[in-house]
Amino acid sequence: MAAIPATHYVKSDDVHVAYQVLGEGPLDLLLVPGFVSHIEAAWQSPDTAAFLRRLASFCRLILFDKRGTGMSDRGSQIFTLEQRMHDVRAILDEIGSERAALFGVSEGGPMSLLYAATYPKRTSALILYGSYAKRSWGPDYPFGWKDEQWERVLGNMEHNWGTPQGTSIAMWAPSLVDKPNAAERLASYFRAAASPGAAVAIMKMNREIDVRNVLPAIRTPTMILHRTADRVSEIGHARYMAQHIPDAKLIELSGLDHVYWIDGGTTIVDHVEQFLTGRRQARQSERMLATVLFVDIVSSTERAANLGDKAWRELLENFYLKVRDVLLQYRGREINTSGDGFLAAFDGPAAATPARLEAVFLPCPRGRMHRQGQGQRAL
Repeated sequence: MAAIPATHYVKSDDVHVAYQVLGEGPLDLLLVPGFVSHIEAAWQSPDTAAFLRRLASFCRLILFDKRGTGMSDRGSQIFTLEQRMHDVRAILDEIGSERAALFGVSEGGPMSLLYAATYPKRTSALILYGSYAKRSWGPDYPFGWKDEQWERVLGNMEHNWGTPQGTSIAMWAPSLVDKPNAAERLASYFRAAASPGAAVAIMKMNREIDVRNVLPAIRTPTMILHRTADRVSEIGHARYMAQHIPDAKLIELSGLDHVYWIDGGTTIVDHVEQFLTGRRQARQSERMLATVLFVDIVSSTERAANLGDKAWRELLENFYLKVRDVLLQYRGREINTSGDGFLAAFDGPAAATPARLEAVFLPCPRGRMHRQGQGQRAL
């Protein structure tokens, strides 16, 4: 199992911006994240990891957390697109990239559009997914959110950020609604990516975004990918951009999900690779050595009965938090949770030993961890 890329920092103005670089392909591709991100927590998701490694198989991939989010310097003020463009230039200068393709996801699209129009000689291609040129509704722009929807979303974030209720999986990733614990995993990622204040500030900035005036000025080869039933950003946004960016290529994808990493984002990466390189890789199966660990709470049935529903839920939440802290510490990946059980994988044969794990888990609050089994497997 390949190691997680090292995280580096570059100073842009007075802000430290976190970034990672992986892959050694002939072209540079900068992934501009949507909304909020965390470049290390992202690797905990097998689907996201597969998506990123596939991109890095044909290019040098650059990942970063926007200022105010993830591992970059935090803050709850509203940052401008111009400031974010400056951060992107600082990263590319730091790694010696004179020209790069930009892959703008959702909110990352408007900044990518502005960058391509401002620095055409430094932009080799432009890819947009689930994105837009303007976020809010207007008499001449019927695709955006109206004031009532903005108030609902901002109010919900203010009061429920970091919970499944505050990050509606039915909106962001409807295909995961019926999958156990998917909503909590998404909420956990968002908690790592931003504080409530930062999340609200970013959404308020998004509310004011309007880069429609730069669309006719873009001369960079552009591909727009968008799901036809996206519940966060409706397809009209993509069609509008395709009509106003000269020679832009629009590909309408089936599906409801706004997030790109469902099932490793295979279809999306296929289109990206074809657009950037003129070819698609043949599918290859991967087998890798990993340490697989399953843990649960001893005598969980009896403990649940003795503690009652509320206390038992609190115990489970504390248990999951402890496990996830260990995964971050030892670069493990969460595979699945079921009841009080937790399945994880670690890179290589000995990235996390049972003794190390037990030292962290024991004693568990009002309970004990039970290591059901551990072993090495070729995955």
